[in-house]
Amino acid sequence: MQFALPPRKGPVAHPYARSSFLTLHRRKQLTAIAVLSVALLAVFFLLSQLFYSSAGAAVISIGTPSVVIVTVLDRILYSDKYLQKIIRNREDYAERHGYTNFFANLTDYNSYIGHAPQSWGVVPAVRHAMATHPSSTYFFHLDPHAIFMAPSKSLQSHILSKHRLETLMRRDVPVVPPDSIIKTFSHLRHEDIDLMVTTDAKGLNTGSFVLRQGDFARFLLDTWFDPLFRSYNFAKAETHTLEHVVQWHPTVLARLALIPQRVINAYSPDSIGAAVDGTYKDGDLIIRFFGCNTDPKRNCERELDPYYNLWAKKLKLE
Repeated sequence: MQFALPPRKGPVAHPYARSSFLTLHRRKQLTAIAVLSVALLAVFFLLSQLFYSSAGAAVISIGTPSVVIVTVLDRILYSDKYLQKIIRNREDYAERHGYTNFFANLTDYNSYIGHAPQSWGVVPAVRHAMATHPSSTYFFHLDPHAIFMAPSKSLQSHILSKHRLETLMRRDVPVVPPDSIIKTFSHLRHEDIDLMVTTDAKGLNTGSFVLRQGDFARFLLDTWFDPLFRSYNFAKAETHTLEHVVQWHPTVLARLALIPQRVINAYSPDSIGAAVDGTYKDGDLIIRFFGCNTDPKRNCERELDPYYNLWAKKLKLE
């Protein structure tokens, strides 16, 4: 009987085996994908550097105003002629320095304020401005009964720059003059500060302050506007509330810079309660007619006119 010889062993191609050509092709694909991935990561990294500083803080993109000036207008109590002067003054200042204005109507916040004094409107107005301009850095609330008198001075050079602010900061002084036991910290630096405000002869004054956008700002505004504080019936409403928050919460005090009154809150000669050297002098950035809306013997529109005319004259001379 003859047996068939087994087939000779040799290289047999497996039906599912990859050819050397396919392997080489696959390697080239993987190399290309790897190179593309690295390139994409590099692009994302470079883009991230355009929008974030090395410390992780947002950098203002082109076209975004660095400063938003917040003004709460009472269109019921004051004439349109008076308010238009305020608006025109603000718009001129903002246009000069690349800022923008946020003009809020007091009545828009009535449902939030409830039965509390109308002056509380400043807090939701600033929060509203931040929501409207989420990429802007600083929010400068300025009482409507005030105007810019030195339009060429930018807020950056006047208060916001590192050297300038550290020069202005009043360290180790009573938060509420003249003898509050709570004092401003002596070790604070420019980068620590989120809230810049002045005091007059009697205490903090919220008619003019600067707040930096961020988590702290939102925390402060939420705390400041707490319903319990609004119902507490503080004599000076939101002003006394802020004094309370600053003195009882070191977290807030650690972010606060008290600056000389005339820097952003100089009172007119007719205003009472100015701090020492807190009354307006020629060359000051702002004049504020503090109390003109609460003293029945005074008239805001009448007090504004001579200073507004002086400001308008300066514009013509430029």
